[in-house]
Amino acid sequence: MYFCKVKNEKVILITGASSGIGFDAAETLAKQGHRVYAVARRVERMEPLKAFGVHVMPMDVTDDVSMRQGVGAVLQAEGRIDVLVNNAGYGQLGAIENVSLEEARRQVEVNVFGLARLTQLVLPVMRQQGSGRIVNTSSVAGKMAIFLGGWYNVTKFAVEGFSDALRMEMKPFGIDVVKIEPGAIRTNWGTIAVDSLKKSSAGTAYEDIGNQWADSINWFYATSIGSSPAVVTRAISRAVNKRHPRACYRVGRFAGLGVFFHSILPARWWDAIMWRMGKIKVKSR
Repeated sequence: MYFCKVKNEKVILITGASSGIGFDAAETLAKQGHRVYAVARRVERMEPLKAFGVHVMPMDVTDDVSMRQGVGAVLQAEGRIDVLVNNAGYGQLGAIENVSLEEARRQVEVNVFGLARLTQLVLPVMRQQGSGRIVNTSSVAGKMAIFLGGWYNVTKFAVEGFSDALRMEMKPFGIDVVKIEPGAIRTNWGTIAVDSLKKSSAGTAYEDIGNQWADSINWFYATSIGSSPAVVTRAISRAVNKRHPRACYRVGRFAGLGVFFHSILPARWWDAIMWRMGKIKVKSR
């Protein structure tokens, strides 16, 4: 893990730090010598981070007042923000027909608009500094559609486009924009996704295929096929510390391979692979 001390200390604000990738990244960046401000709704889950010098604060990325207060608190304490790591987000799986628009809107609000609004709040500071870095946690699901993940795909495709557009806009101001595209990572994302998939599919025409796909996801995340959150943390660390970071870091076992095959295979072939991964057989009617 990247625990060596860095020469240039940076003030970092990282969202979604109550578990998984965000928690791991906050700990690692603090051990490197950065001044890390970790935020999430569930503050109690971030308490262990204080042992590593991480500053813990509450923030709800669906609440504009909460985001303004959080950014203001960092600026009052430090006078600058060098890096924003937009890591907050979640996956709500289920057939597009079944997922309510209310839930779809919430997923877009958290995964897209929360990220965008917090970015808007820190950009004036970074422009004034003449430097800064925005690191957005996207997903390979922003490059290729995953089965029964329609609304999650919508949010991650949006993050991809948002990040690419922002990168071009920020170039004249010395602000870097970096995308992190994880594949399957062993966090509680899989558990949450499976629960939402089974719930939305229950009692519907999608119940059988939903349960089969949920079983496949459970198997995938329970085996060594899924990668450790550490691989994402290493990518975030590079995005933060490199003088000239890449525009995109795609990480996790088979992540690059999946995106590659999605880009070259005919759509029908890709669809067939998705069905086969879910152990789903199309029944004639």
